[in-house]
Amino acid sequence: MSILGDRIFARRKSSSVHLTKIPAPDFDLAMTLDSGQVFHWEKSGHGFVGTLGEQAVYVEQGRNSLLSSCGKQLAGHYFALDHPLAEICASFPNDLTMNAARKFCRGLRIIRQPKWECLATFICSSMKQIAHIRQISKKLRERFGEPRNVGDRVIHTFPSAERIAASSEKELRKCALGYRAKNLLATARLIARGGVDLEDLSALSDIDLCARLCELPGVGAKVANCVMLFAYERLRAFPIDVWIERVLREKYFPRARRLNAARLRAFTEEYFGEHGGYAQQYLFHHARMSKAKIKSKSRGFVTPSGVR
Repeated sequence: MSILGDRIFARRKSSSVHLTKIPAPDFDLAMTLDSGQVFHWEKSGHGFVGTLGEQAVYVEQGRNSLLSSCGKQLAGHYFALDHPLAEICASFPNDLTMNAARKFCRGLRIIRQPKWECLATFICSSMKQIAHIRQISKKLRERFGEPRNVGDRVIHTFPSAERIAASSEKELRKCALGYRAKNLLATARLIARGGVDLEDLSALSDIDLCARLCELPGVGAKVANCVMLFAYERLRAFPIDVWIERVLREKYFPRARRLNAARLRAFTEEYFGEHGGYAQQYLFHHARMSKAKIKSKSRGFVTPSGVR
């Protein structure tokens, strides 16, 4: 860390929130939080506030480090600082599209999210843009979650399956869920009553885990793969949404006339390999940010990195 960085860190330590400095090479905090895998973190001062399970946390990017109000083990695990990112990126296919995404997304890591929180959030994400998913997450937390303090900020935990199960579809619709309220409520009640144990599903193979998740109300192949990737750390999982399908069609199958979901799935599993989930996230984020940049230029201004 530079002299200026050390001084900034010293000032942070003397503030109302004590920060622990955690080694974090090859890590871009802002990009990771803004890449469409998690939706509740909010900008605060020089960093971000959010929750890691039941704990409210403040995190801030340092020079090759992460400054966190929680312990090294908790933050390091959540942000997957142990993932060998250089090796993962080196395993990507060597093509123009993937190389551009890899260069653009340097430091982006796949977060290890709490299983219920991740599942519930992606059930709510169906046919929604990221800004809308953020709004839904915030409303669910404020209406059903528990308040927590970090510094002078009050944030809310994500409500448990039991808390959601005890509500009603009418109450959930007040959080802008629309038809998704029925699916979220049904899945929450199934879990709360012991019909499904999300922790037990960890023992399943990728194929069986995907199939089991798809049995839950509101979960299809795309949501199941998101949950597998972001909550179960199945790094081969390759969620295919409209953004990724567009990238695959335009960059990898430009002349294909007949291209169905099964063919795309078979291609991504073979071509992107054991770290396909990372490749997918890089392709996804790069495509979204490139599109946003093009739109902003057409309007006469440039969108800063990390702004949707």
